[in-house]
Amino acid sequence: MKHISDPNQMSLVDRSLNAVWHPCTQMKHHESLPLIAITRGKGAWLFDEKDNALLDCISSWWTNLFGHSNPRINQAISNQLEKIEHVMLAGFTHPPVVALSEKLSALTQGHLGHVFYASDGASAVEIALKMSHHFWRLNNKPQKKKFVCLENGYHGETLGALAVTDVAIFREAYGELLQDVFTVSSPDARKAQAGEDAEDVAKHAAKKLEELLQSEHQNIAAIIVEPLIQCAGQMAMYSPEYLRLVRALCDRYDVHLIADEIAVGCGRSGKFFACEHAGIWPDFLTLSKGISGGYLPLSLSMTTDMIYRAFYGDKTQQGFLHSHSYTGNPLACAAALACLEIFETESVLEKNIERSNDLANAFAWAKADARIEHWRQQGMILAFDVKSESLKRPNTFSREMFTASLDEGVLIRPIGNTIYLMPPYILSTDEAMQMGASVQRALDRALA
Repeated sequence: MKHISDPNQMSLVDRSLNAVWHPCTQMKHHESLPLIAITRGKGAWLFDEKDNALLDCISSWWTNLFGHSNPRINQAISNQLEKIEHVMLAGFTHPPVVALSEKLSALTQGHLGHVFYASDGASAVEIALKMSHHFWRLNNKPQKKKFVCLENGYHGETLGALAVTDVAIFREAYGELLQDVFTVSSPDARKAQAGEDAEDVAKHAAKKLEELLQSEHQNIAAIIVEPLIQCAGQMAMYSPEYLRLVRALCDRYDVHLIADEIAVGCGRSGKFFACEHAGIWPDFLTLSKGISGGYLPLSLSMTTDMIYRAFYGDKTQQGFLHSHSYTGNPLACAAALACLEIFETESVLEKNIERSNDLANAFAWAKADARIEHWRQQGMILAFDVKSESLKRPNTFSREMFTASLDEGVLIRPIGNTIYLMPPYILSTDEAMQMGASVQRALDRALA
C-alpha cells in the first residue's frame, strides 16, 4: 500500500487504494489484482480513465437495468431535484413515494398493499424479519421468533440478514454474533440424481422443510427464500414447484413466507416478480438493486393488509419501530418511477424474451464445451459451472477469470467456479454475441 502525503502525485487508483476500503475485498489482493477506475458509463458500457471500454455483463452488481446514463432516468432525477431532494418520511410524505407505493401494490394485484422503505437490500431483509417477529408478538405468540433459511442462501450482511445467510466465509467470521436459525435443504436443480428432474429435487427439499415445520412450527416466525435463483449461491436455479409447496406449508403451519427478490425481482427472472412464475404471493417481498435502475440506494419491504393491521393501534409500542434517515428518498423514488414507466411504455418484459434468446445463442458454445457443466438460464440470468477437473488453481480461478475478462473488454465477476451473466435489459443482439465470444476467449486464457 502506498502512503504519499500529496494526493496530486498519485493516480486515481492509488488514491483509492490509499483511502477507500472496498467492500467484500481483501485489499492486499489489489497488489496484483487490477482496480479499475471508471470515469463514465453509457448504455451497456463502462469507460475507465484511459477511455477503455468494458461491456457490463453483470449490470454493475445486478443493479443497472436500463443502461448507464439513461436519459429518461436522468431527466426524472433532474426534475425531482428542482422540487425536493429529501424530506424525512416520519410525519411527512411526498408525491414520488406515494406514487411508487401505489404502482408496486398494483403490480402485486393488491396482494401486497403496504410498502416500508429503506436504503439497501440487507436493510429490507432486516425489516421483513423484524416485522414478522413483531407481528407474532402482537398476536400473543412471542415464542415464534426463529427463522428458517435455505442451504447456500444469501440475504445480506447486516447481523439479522447475515443470520439467515448460509455462506461459510461469513459464518466463520461473524457466526458468534448471529442468532441461531434453522437451515434446510436447497432445491438447487443441480442436485438431481439419475432419472430425476428439477421438480423432483424441489419436492425432496420441501419434504425436509415439512419435517422441520411439523416439530418446530410453534417456534418459527418465517422462512426466507430467494425465489427461483439463489444468486450469490453460485446462481443455483430451481423449480417453481418449490415455491408452491412452501407457500402451502407456510399456510398449514402458520409461518410467514419472505420472498427476497432483491436480485431476482424487477423483471430479471422473466416476470416482474419471480414469485409470479409459481402463481403465489408471499407475506413479505423485498426489493432493491434494480428498483432504482442502479442509480440511487433504495430498498423496500412489501407486506399484506393483514400484517399491516396488526400494527395499527393507539399505542406507539404497537407500531413498527424501525426507521432510516433516507427512507423513501424522493430522488430514489423518482428514479424508480422512471424505471417502472420504462417497463410500461417499452414492453420490457416482452422484449426480454428476445434478449434472453440472444443471451442463450451467444453462449451456445458453453453447452458443448467439455470443460463446462450445469448450463442453466432463467430469464435474463445465464450461468454455467467450470468442472473442477478443469481448474488448475481452484482457489484463484475467479480472480484469474475476472482479470482475463477485463483483458477481453468485458466485466464479469465469477462466483467460485460459476460464471454467470446478468446484463442490462438494453443489450443488443450484436453486444450479446460480442459478450459470448469475449467470455469464451477469457475462459481459454484463464484455464490455459
